[in-house]
Amino acid sequence: MKFKLTIAFDGANYAGWQTQKNGVGVQQRIEEALSRIFPGTQITPLRSSSRTDSGVHALGMVAHVEIPGCRMTAAKLALAINAHLPADARVMAAARCGAEFDARFDAVGKQYRYFVWNAPAMNPLLRAQAWHVARPLDLPAMRAAAKFFPGRHDFKSLAGTRSYEMKSTVRTLWRCDIQRRGPLLTFIIEGDGFLYKMCRGIVGTLVQAGQGKIAPAGIAEILSRKDRRAAGMTAPAHGLVLWKVFYGRNRTNGVME
Repeated sequence: MKFKLTIAFDGANYAGWQTQKNGVGVQQRIEEALSRIFPGTQITPLRSSSRTDSGVHALGMVAHVEIPGCRMTAAKLALAINAHLPADARVMAAARCGAEFDARFDAVGKQYRYFVWNAPAMNPLLRAQAWHVARPLDLPAMRAAAKFFPGRHDFKSLAGTRSYEMKSTVRTLWRCDIQRRGPLLTFIIEGDGFLYKMCRGIVGTLVQAGQGKIAPAGIAEILSRKDRRAAGMTAPAHGLVLWKVFYGRNRTNGVME
């Protein structure tokens, strides 16, 4: 049986999603839970839609797993896994899927959200889920800068450095919006794929545009430079959430569902 799992986790205590040699990944915890539920069964390693960095959270991580001979319903499987997980990780939904489904290669896009608390005093209830930026930010300037990111671009200037050379640093963003509700800013970024620390580079650059350190019209030049030194800072990991993964597209309005 093959199951599609939708997983949420607080990334504070994890070295990212993937099983790590140094540090604990969320994947490891779920695979350990499965080994307790199905002792002696050869369960395939979880295959996920995304990798998240250390400290990054998720609400809609998607993964698939094959469990030979499993007779549980999908709902009971989710409950069983959750009974063996720590409180900071949960399977939010489970469903049986076809043998051809692949959580990684069938994904057509992702939505990330980044949270900034923009007020002199930090909200203590959000201290582990939002970046505290104490000085006032110019929201119109940030929104003007954000308009340069949607489209197909080389995002090398916004990505963190890897130990290996990427085949391509070109990605397509469909959306880069900023919503404000009181002191809470929500950056919503959607696209067909993301480079290492790319979302955090975009948010850090937009915040610096809101501080008057980067001109909104300068985003085009930053992209053209293809040099990480040309862009703004990398926002801290703890404000970032993998919000959802898309497996289909509503082409009538261009919005991913």
